[in-house]
Amino acid sequence: MNNVTTSLSASAPQTEVVRESWQRLDRRQWWLWSATIAVLVLLTICVASFAFPALLRSEADASYSFFLNQSVRALVGLVLLFSVYLVYQQTMIIRMRNQITDQIASIAKVENLTNEVYKLAALDQLTGLYNRRSGEQRLAEEINRSQRYARPLTLLLLDLDGLKLINDQWGHPAGDAVIRAFSERLLKAIRGSDLAVRLGGDEFMVVLPECRTEEVRHVLARVEGLEIDYDGKKIQCRFSRGWTDYRNGETAEEFMKRADETLYANKRAGKAATAALRPTVVSSAS
Repeated sequence: MNNVTTSLSASAPQTEVVRESWQRLDRRQWWLWSATIAVLVLLTICVASFAFPALLRSEADASYSFFLNQSVRALVGLVLLFSVYLVYQQTMIIRMRNQITDQIASIAKVENLTNEVYKLAALDQLTGLYNRRSGEQRLAEEINRSQRYARPLTLLLLDLDGLKLINDQWGHPAGDAVIRAFSERLLKAIRGSDLAVRLGGDEFMVVLPECRTEEVRHVLARVEGLEIDYDGKKIQCRFSRGWTDYRNGETAEEFMKRADETLYANKRAGKAATAALRPTVVSSAS
């Protein structure tokens, strides 16, 4: 996560450099157009000032014609110098545009690299959920926020039932398909302010800020009843669950431990109920 933060902070100065380059380019173009208009106005005034007296004379004398020719040559020379200046400025503008384009391309590459690093550092590769490390960091942040503003915080732990049996019976790709489908359903079931985390294997965690008990049950109701179609087979996705509210003053480890205890209490209750439903086979003596 530190590498991701460093990459994000490094891209900010590059963005500022591009912004300053665009501002310099705009200023240069403004001065270029201003100079062009000013020179054209001056040339027009000069030509008019030289040509207008000649129109009033019936016969132009030789001295005035010589002076007019020299003035026209000077004006032509000025136009040539200004043309060279325009070519130079246009060349510099093109060069600056190319530099800005290269900078933008570099920033795009940095952003793409940052996104890839972020995905590797913060997200679970199989499901796209947050991984355990980033999830625990976010949980610590939510605990601090809950303590600071005295707001409720709920932690929900989920554990897929029978994943090992699915892997043994249909292979690990089937188990991965179940995990991905369950993760997608879980993401759709929670709010935008909630955080879904894959702790590892078949274990999941959901951080629920300011979530009432009935809202937790609504989340679970949206996740339940999931059935996976895999290779022409129907795989039922069942899970155990346990949740608890944050107690002021406890650490993240203590908070997760209490939620874990409720999870395994639910898992044990589910196993006991399953065992009670199994038929008892009685052998008759012959």
